[in-house]
Amino acid sequence: MKQERWQRATEWPLVFAAVAFLLAYSWEVIAELTGTGLLVAEIVIAVTWLIFLVDYIVNLVLAEHRWRWFYTHLFDLAIVVLPMLRPLRLLRLVTILAVVQRTAGAAFRGRVIVYVAAAASLLVYVAALAVLDAERHSGGSIQTLGQGLWWAFVTITTVGYGDHFPVTPTGQFVAVGVMLGGIALIGVVTATLASWIVEKVGANEAAEEALTRQHVEELMIEIRALREAIGAANTVSPDAER
Repeated sequence: MKQERWQRATEWPLVFAAVAFLLAYSWEVIAELTGTGLLVAEIVIAVTWLIFLVDYIVNLVLAEHRWRWFYTHLFDLAIVVLPMLRPLRLLRLVTILAVVQRTAGAAFRGRVIVYVAAAASLLVYVAALAVLDAERHSGGSIQTLGQGLWWAFVTITTVGYGDHFPVTPTGQFVAVGVMLGGIALIGVVTATLASWIVEKVGANEAAEEALTRQHVEELMIEIRALREAIGAANTVSPDAER
């Protein structure tokens, strides 16, 4: 399939482009760049965004069922269309978790948890950058990267202390994305743990059933041997009386 070949060929280049974007975006937000530095960062961001746009268009063109592919990849479309969501393009690999959970064995589930933890950490960092970029000059409660990280962490964990919160429309839109991302990641963790528990319970039941079957077979063998011994004793007894 042409689309699959394209995706295999571009997977790592897209990851490298996403890393380059995240570095440039982090540099721009944290250092509050101006002049040449800001121009360089914006060029890197523009080039990587263009790469993501080309990838989306090519995937749409190569898809066998374009309409189905379109409405099942609205997240990719949002990342391409909405500039402030571009950092979340790095999280496209998180969608592999669902496939891994269905296809991998129990030995791989520990890695799934590691991947989810890494994705959650990445989401917290990206959300902190995005909300800091939106809130820094608003006079709100999020004015440093540390405050942004704390806000993103308590938001993604659904704690929500309320000591830091976005006040701009852009910051609030980022908050919605963090909430949805947190719910999705928690769902993956819950499903993975539930799958592991069900598999363990099933394995224990299978082991107990096999052990019970073995005990029954051994008991049948002993009963058969006892019957044979009784039959032999009954045969010998009349001959001894004569």
